[in-house]
Amino acid sequence: MRSQLSKMLMLSLSFVMIIAVLTACSGGNSSGDSSADGADTGGSTSANASDEPAAGSQDVEELTLFINHSWYPVKEWKGAVADKITEKTGVKLKVTVATDDKQLPLMIASGDLPDLIFTASDIDRLSNSNISYSWNELIEKYAPDFKIDPTRTAINTMDDGNFYTIRNAFATQQEWETNQYALGNDGNPGIALREDIMKELGNPELKTLDDFVKLLGMVKEKHPDLVPLVMDKNWIESYFMTQYGIEAGFGSWYEKDGKVEYYLKHPKMLDFFKFMNGLYRNGYILAENFAHANDQIDDEYAVGGKAFAHSHTVSVAERDNISAKQTGAAYTFKMMPSALSEEAVRVSTGVGWSGTFITKNNKNPEKSIKLLQFLASEEGKQLTMFGVEGEHWTWNEEGYPNLKYNTADSDFVNSNGIKWWFLYSDAIVEGLWGYVPGTQTTQALLETKAITTYKPEIGMIQVKADSAEKTIKTKLDEMVTNEKVKIYLAKSEEEAVQNYETMMKNAEKIGLEKLDEWANKTYQEKQALFK
Repeated sequence: MRSQLSKMLMLSLSFVMIIAVLTACSGGNSSGDSSADGADTGGSTSANASDEPAAGSQDVEELTLFINHSWYPVKEWKGAVADKITEKTGVKLKVTVATDDKQLPLMIASGDLPDLIFTASDIDRLSNSNISYSWNELIEKYAPDFKIDPTRTAINTMDDGNFYTIRNAFATQQEWETNQYALGNDGNPGIALREDIMKELGNPELKTLDDFVKLLGMVKEKHPDLVPLVMDKNWIESYFMTQYGIEAGFGSWYEKDGKVEYYLKHPKMLDFFKFMNGLYRNGYILAENFAHANDQIDDEYAVGGKAFAHSHTVSVAERDNISAKQTGAAYTFKMMPSALSEEAVRVSTGVGWSGTFITKNNKNPEKSIKLLQFLASEEGKQLTMFGVEGEHWTWNEEGYPNLKYNTADSDFVNSNGIKWWFLYSDAIVEGLWGYVPGTQTTQALLETKAITTYKPEIGMIQVKADSAEKTIKTKLDEMVTNEKVKIYLAKSEEEAVQNYETMMKNAEKIGLEKLDEWANKTYQEKQALFK
C-alpha cells in the first residue's frame, strides 16, 4: 500500500503508506501486511498467479484505471515496475488521475465508469452490486486459488455479505509485532530542525515540549529574520496532538473505558488548543501558515532558508536535505525526537487506505481479478513496493530489503514506478520499504512504533453516504475547520478558551451526542469481528 509524495505523497504513503495511502489514504515511507494462513501467521494472501509464465505481448489487455487522488505523482503506466507487472499478468493500464474530489461522485452518478477505480473515498457507494463486481464472486469464478485471510475479508465485507475491494496499507497488531523491520509509513508526523542553528545555540536538549518552546524562543531572539516554525498545511496538528496523548486525528473517534467519543471531547483537547495559540501569540508560527494555498509553500520556507523548524512527516529532514543540496544550500536538517512527552501516543485505527474496484463496465473481469491476485502475492507486493529484484533491491539475510536507491529520491522512485502501483498491498511490505538502517526516517519511525498501539475496530466506525450520521459528521467537520483557526489565532489565552467553548456548543447543536450514540452502537458491533 502515500515526492507524498510531489509531497503528500511522499505523503501518503513517501517512506512507507510505510506506507501510508499513500500509502492514500498516507502521505515518506508511505504506508502498509502478509501468508496463506492469514493474519495469525503474519501474512495476508496466497496468490499462485505469479507462478504462471509471463503473458505474451499478443495477450496484453489494456484496462482503464481511475486514480481518485488528485495529488498522485505517477500519472502514466510506465517504468520498470509497470513493465514487469504487464509481463507477469498480461495487463497494462491506461491511467487517469482525478482533478478534484468531486469527479468520482459525478462519474458514479452518471454510470460513466472505467474498468478499475483506485480510491480511499466513496467506498460504500462503489461497494454496490449494481456498480462493481464483488471480489468474492470473481475469485470463485476465475481465481479459486486466490486466498485472502479472514481478518481482511471481515473488515472489508459490506452489509450484503460481499467484499468489493481489499484496502491496502493494513496489518494486524500481531503482524506488526512479528515483523520487527516493518515500521509503518510516512503518514506519521515529524519536525526537522536546522542543524547549523542548533549548533550555534549549543545544541540545547530536547526532551519535552517546554524544551521545544524555549528553543523556538531562542531562535526568534537570535534570528528575528527566520520563522521559528513553518508547518505543512496538511500536517499542522498531528505532531502536537501526539505529544498531548490525543490518539484520534481530526474527524475521528477515540476510545475511553470501552466507549468511543468524537475527538473534540478528548480531555486534553483544550490543552492542545492553548498550546497552539501560545505558539502563535509568541510569534513562533505565522497566521498565514493556516491559509497556505498549497503544500509547497512550507517547503520553500524551509529549504529557502526562511525557517528554522519544518513540521511535516517523519521523512521531512531527509527530503529537505535532498532539496537543500540541489539548491546549493549550506545547511542541513535533523529530525526532532518523535516523542517529547510521557503522554505521547499514536493509535493506529486504520483498516487500510485505498482499494481497487472492478466496475461493471470492466471489459475483462477475469484478467482484472488475476491482476490483483498477482499484486497480492509475495512476488507482486515486493515488486510493487521495492522495485525489480536484483536491479533495485536484494534481500538482507536478516529479513528486510537492501534498497539500491534512496527512498527520499522522489524523481527516481516515481520514474521507475516504485510504490505507486499498490492497487493491492499491505502495511508490512510497505513498512519494510521504510527500513533503511542509518537513516533519519528509519530512526523516527522506530521511535513512532514504540509509542503506537493498534485499534482497527475504531477505524471501522465509518459513516455511510447519504445517511443522517454522514450529514452530522460533515457539518461537524466543516464547522471545526472554520472555528479551530479562530482558536489558534486568538489574541489571548482567555479568548482562545472562549472560542473553544463556542466551538463545543456549536458541535452540540449540530448533533454531536447523536453521532456518538451511533458510533458506540457501531463500535460494539464491529468489535465482534476481531474476537
